[in-house]
This record gives sequence, C-alpha cells and structure tokens, in this order.
Amino acid sequence: MIASPGKFRSDGSNACLAAGSACSRATRSRQVITAMGRPWKKYSVLPGFGLTLGLTVTYLTLLVLIPLSALFIRASGLTGEQFLRTVLNPRVLASCRLTFGTAFISALINAVFGLVVAWTLVRYSFPLRRLLDALVDLPFAMPTAVSGISLMAIYSRNGWIGQWLEPLGIRVALTPLGIIVAMVFVGLPFVVRTLQPAIQDLDRESEEAAAILGANRFQTFVRVIIPSLLPALLTGFAQSFARAIGEYGSVIFISGNMPMRTEISSLLIVTRLDQHDTAGATAIACLLLVASFGILGTVNAIQWWISHRSRGGQ
Repeated sequence: MIASPGKFRSDGSNACLAAGSACSRATRSRQVITAMGRPWKKYSVLPGFGLTLGLTVTYLTLLVLIPLSALFIRASGLTGEQFLRTVLNPRVLASCRLTFGTAFISALINAVFGLVVAWTLVRYSFPLRRLLDALVDLPFAMPTAVSGISLMAIYSRNGWIGQWLEPLGIRVALTPLGIIVAMVFVGLPFVVRTLQPAIQDLDRESEEAAAILGANRFQTFVRVIIPSLLPALLTGFAQSFARAIGEYGSVIFISGNMPMRTEISSLLIVTRLDQHDTAGATAIACLLLVASFGILGTVNAIQWWISHRSRGGQ
C-alpha cells in the first residue's frame, strides 16, 4: 500500500526531530562532562586549546613577565633609603612631571581631533579619502628619529612653520610645547584606528530617532553618539597616553633635553645608564612603570564602569 504524501512528510519530520533531539542530547552530555572535568573550559569543535594556551602563557612569560620581574629584582638591590633618594631627586621628579603632564595633554588633544578625523574618514566620501586614511598610519611606519628630525626642521626658529610662530612669541622647538607636538604626532593613529570600527558600528536609526523626537545636532551628538563611542574613545586615549610616556626618539630632537626644563624620563634613564648607574636607572624605570600601571588601570576601570552602566541601562 502506497503511503500518502502527507503521511510521508509527517514521518520524515518525526525522524528529523528524533535525530535532532538525539544530537542535542549528545551535545549537552558532552558539555556536562566537560564542565564537570574543567569548569573553566567551554566545549569547542576545534581542538588545540591546551597547545594554544601553553604557547600564549610561554610567549607572555618570556616577553613580558620575565623582563618586568628582572627590572624589579634589579631595583631591589637598592636599600629603601637609596631608592627613595633616587626617585625623589628633584631632577627625577621634574622629568616625571614633564613626561606625564605632556603625555596627558597630548592624549587629550588626540582624543578630540582623533574623533574628528575618524568621523570624517568613516561618515563622509570625498576625493583622496583613501590617501588621507593611509596618511594616518604614517607615524607607525616612520622611524621615530626621522619624525623627530622632521618636526625639528619644521618647528625650529628658521623652520617652515616656526619662522611664522616666532614673531608671535610662540616657540615650539626646545620647549615643552615641542614635546607635546611630538607626542601628538606619534599618538594620533591609536585614537583614530580605535574609533573607526566603533563609528562604523553606530546605529544610524538612533540618530534619526533623536532627530524625529526634536533633538538638534548638538543634543544628538552629546546624548546619542558620545555615550556609544565613549568606551572606544577611552581605549584610544589610554593607548595614546601609554605611547606618549614611552616615546623617546621623536622627542629628544625637538625638546632640547635641558635638565629640569625639557628633559623627559626616558632620556634621564638613558643618561643614568651612560653613567653606569644601572640601579638608579632601574629605580626610575620602576617608578614610571608603577605610575603608568596606576593611571592606565584607572582609565580601564572608568571604561569598564561606563560599559557596565550602559549595558545595565539597556
């Protein structure tokens, strides 16, 4: 007897449902077994978790943990009095104030203008846009010494731009302002490249809804766009700030390297090494490292709080 089409479809659907149930039960059983054995490991179809985890830990240990540990171990050779005498030296404190102050100002400038550049490159189409987008990565490709010499040639007293700023009483080269210019130059790509994906993922329907509800452009920007971009903006700010603290090559050419005035901490560490004062150099490096970790940890905590608050409000 030939089965009717309806009955055939019904039997086929039941078979598919039975097979799907069996597969789901098998998957759940494997996940349960995995969770019982290794609660921190999720089931994955692709193997290799143990190998990749081992390589990751080994790589980070060799390149990050061991050098940082060696730095602190070398600094521990100093007594507490010697360490405090080294890090509280007026020249060291002046260089730290200059380094962190100029790095913070340059990161703020990059946060503002990096947002403008990223928004322009993502939201607008204009001639030579791809060329302008490629120029953003130029500080990544240029050696820092080359960028320092270039900035010195442009902003010196007889430079292309410096000769016009000198009559106005604005000196860039051999001043803290020149240090800020160099740090802005090397830190801008970090903000732009961090913000571009976030701007691309923005929901334009929210902007249109705000406009329909009567919000003007400024209100839309402040209440809709900025809250969505704030986590990415803080990330770019932190990366630019960290890059500026460790900058050396482009700064030493335009700063003048005058102690107590335009001497950055990285140069002071190199100076101590040239004087065969390795313990003093490592003490200053530890001070910079701890201060940098504290500031970046604060920025990351603020970023986490903003992200957690925005998720809680949705």
